[in-house]
Amino acid sequence: MRHLAVDLGGKESQVCTRDSDAKILEERRVPTSRLPAFLMVQPLSRVILETGAEAFAIADAALLAGHEVRVVPATLVRSLGVGARGIKTDRRDAQVLSEVSCRIDLPSVHVPSQRSREWKSMCGMRQALVDSRTKMVNTVRGWMRGRITHVALGTVSTFPRRVREEQEEDLPTYVERQLQAIEQLTLSIKAFDKEFAAIAEADPVCRRLMTAPGVGPLVSVRFVSTVDNLARFPDPHALESYLGLTPGEDSSSERKRITGITKAGNTRTRWILVQAAWTILRTRPGDPMAQWASKIAAKKGKKTAVIALARKLAGILFAMWRDASEYNPTKGATAPAVKTYVLKRL
Repeated sequence: MRHLAVDLGGKESQVCTRDSDAKILEERRVPTSRLPAFLMVQPLSRVILETGAEAFAIADAALLAGHEVRVVPATLVRSLGVGARGIKTDRRDAQVLSEVSCRIDLPSVHVPSQRSREWKSMCGMRQALVDSRTKMVNTVRGWMRGRITHVALGTVSTFPRRVREEQEEDLPTYVERQLQAIEQLTLSIKAFDKEFAAIAEADPVCRRLMTAPGVGPLVSVRFVSTVDNLARFPDPHALESYLGLTPGEDSSSERKRITGITKAGNTRTRWILVQAAWTILRTRPGDPMAQWASKIAAKKGKKTAVIALARKLAGILFAMWRDASEYNPTKGATAPAVKTYVLKRL
């Protein structure tokens, strides 16, 4: 088998091809935009890529051409020899990856589907708008505090109106511009929310997941886009670990220490599951899941209980997806309690 390693670049990429005996057959630079056409005419090979912005698009093109694909985690390539002895060039990186592939079958990250990547991009775009609006709101709040005034309580969408009502005199132009930007961002975020609602309603998996408490269109779409292919995970515990919701361990010799959650995996998906857990406790206190978490809160504290509930919710969503079923609160109530640990940090 041929081994074709590509060191991806924004404009140009370095290619190194070896035969099964690790002999270099070809080295060349190829414009990154032309890599799909280049791979289409290459003999069947194992294509090795490092994770990066362009990696999955090139992986799709390689798979379409019939090649095997390995997308190697960026955290692993240094241990393989990339950048060894302080020397790192595109040519050497491609040589190292192709040579190592001749010796071992390199591990590959999951190559997400096109739908998964599109949904993740949508979630990221919406979050960027929310983050920008939050920063703008905070700057206006800071300006008001400097004038020893405070805005009345309310939702973010009504924040500009409440600021204007609070001020007896005309607002400075620079503050008014900020409020107008906040209003425009709110309209864009609402448009995103309508789009997510339509996507979730059209997808059978998302519709089932939304029958669980605390799970709306945004939670379901983000969860499905992160998991992508449920067959990747043998059981709910594997998924919970993938999402970074399980405790870590720092043990050596006779010392054994359980740490806080590992925080591995997608940060935003873990965060949104934690927010869903808070929503369950606030809006569905009578649900068996919420009662289960309340017992943990009485012993370990509310923050630990919320993390445990987020982990439990991830497992329940896994089971609902696997069994093609809707939420059944009795199953959540009879499920064995997960061992909990003191949360060191959030």
